Amino acid sequence: MKLNNKVAIVTGAAAGMGEAIAKEFAKEGAKVVVNYSRSSQEAEAIVDEITKDGGEAIAVKADVSKSEDVKQMIEKTIDKFGKIDILVNNAGILDDYTPVVDTSEELWNRIIGVNLKGPFLCSKYAIPYMLKEKKGVIINLSSIAGFVSGGGGAAYTSSKHGVIGLTKQIAYDYGKLGIRANAICPGAIKTRMTEEILKNDDAPVMEAIKSVPAGRYGYPEEIAKLALFLASDDSDFIHGTPILIDGGWVAR
Repeated sequence: MKLNNKVAIVTGAAAGMGEAIAKEFAKEGAKVVVNYSRSSQEAEAIVDEITKDGGEAIAVKADVSKSEDVKQMIEKTIDKFGKIDILVNNAGILDDYTPVVDTSEELWNRIIGVNLKGPFLCSKYAIPYMLKEKKGVIINLSSIAGFVSGGGGAAYTSSKHGVIGLTKQIAYDYGKLGIRANAICPGAIKTRMTEEILKNDDAPVMEAIKSVPAGRYGYPEEIAKLALFLASDDSDFIHGTPILIDGGWVAR
């Protein structure tokens, strides 16, 4: 198995892409921390499914935009598993395509807090433990909105551009110390978070989805396969790279 005996934290893992990544990692031998921020019911159900299939996982509640929550999540991981090999900064929220003039400071702070400050905090507190092992992998979830406009509103697009910058800087600062950092940049992926948007043919994103070379939206399991590749030694020479998995959205 590609991740045998590795310890992985997956933020925002109670549904969607995070859930798919957590399950894929567990299937490949990783011990998984399933992070959630609201109800524990869904996270615990994922943990139960992983353990019934012979894997090992725990659910840990933490708001990734809050430093103390992140510290406690890292500490619980170390207490349970003794190390951190892989960090997937997946937790993210949308801003309903809100343009800059209509973006309140509250909305801005909330989007930036989860989407950009979250990966910063999780990386900040996980990296010291990776340095002790002289090896580690950080995978940040950005978006096509990290490359182009139109994939979200002002706050969302700014946050996802920022995630790519953070990823590159982590790779630059820590690559020679054994830590690889890369970013996954999905296009339109069918998850519970995007379900309502994808039902609405008038949504701005729908016109783009219909025109991408793939001619469809993507699925969380496809993102999980890419995450597995980036988490494994198969991608050992890939550092600081934002990888598009968008059905050709940006290539149009």
